[in-house]
Amino acid sequence: MLQQHQQQQHQGLQQTLQQTLQVSQAQAQAIAQAQAALQHQVAQSIQQQQQTLQEHIQAVQQQQIQAALQRQSATLQELQQQAQQQALQQATVNKARMPRSRPYNKPRGRMTAYAFFVQTCREEHKKKYPDVSVIFAAFSKKCAERWNTMSEKEKQRFHEMAEQDKHRFDLEMQNYVPPKDMKVRGRKRQQMKDPNAPKRSLSAFFLFCNDERSKVKAGNPEYTMGDIAKELGRRWAAADPETKAKYDALSEKDKARYDREMTAYKKGPLAQPPPQPPVVPAIEDEGGDFDADEEYN
Repeated sequence: MLQQHQQQQHQGLQQTLQQTLQVSQAQAQAIAQAQAALQHQVAQSIQQQQQTLQEHIQAVQQQQIQAALQRQSATLQELQQQAQQQALQQATVNKARMPRSRPYNKPRGRMTAYAFFVQTCREEHKKKYPDVSVIFAAFSKKCAERWNTMSEKEKQRFHEMAEQDKHRFDLEMQNYVPPKDMKVRGRKRQQMKDPNAPKRSLSAFFLFCNDERSKVKAGNPEYTMGDIAKELGRRWAAADPETKAKYDALSEKDKARYDREMTAYKKGPLAQPPPQPPVVPAIEDEGGDFDADEEYN
């Protein structure tokens, strides 16, 4: 009986062990399936993240490419604009360098103080940047802004240069006689002068020229009228204040003479006194006598 009972217990234990083993196998299989499912999910998640990252990289690269293309397009447009401006500037320079034909050797027109200022700025820029082309529009704008901020003292030397050029032009125009067949457009016909009208007064510069012109011609016989005018302008600019004061006084005296004679001339021939000699005698030149009535103000 005892042996039979032990056998039954042993069989029961074996059955329990088998059941436990089956349960363990089922659990192991379930764990394996869960691990497989988890690995599959992780793999899918990694694949999705890689795909998202690749899409993001592609989008960033596309944005960078578009930005680079836009920059290249803007640079190309800027280069085209610069090329157009340089072409326009070169055309302007070429046009300025072309010799302008003045009809019948007419004297070159006088320059203003601002024109001398711009010319000086261009020379300074050319010396400082000899290999850099000047954009005409931008350069002109900068010159205008700089001119507007300058004081009268800073502008003074350019006004003196313009005054000298005006004297040069006036002197050259004194001896310029346009041909009879030359047509002048846009100007009124010059009225005939009354030979009895008083001679106009001379400025201090012209009185100075009356004294110095013969000296310039004697020392430089090869000088043309333009050369003489430039030399007289240079000497006047270099004259000391005492010399200029002397001719200013003579000019005031000659102006008083002119006012006196003009007053008498306007009253009529009966009240007109006998003509008085001018303060300074007229100078002679290849083109004829110097006439005070021809002075340009």
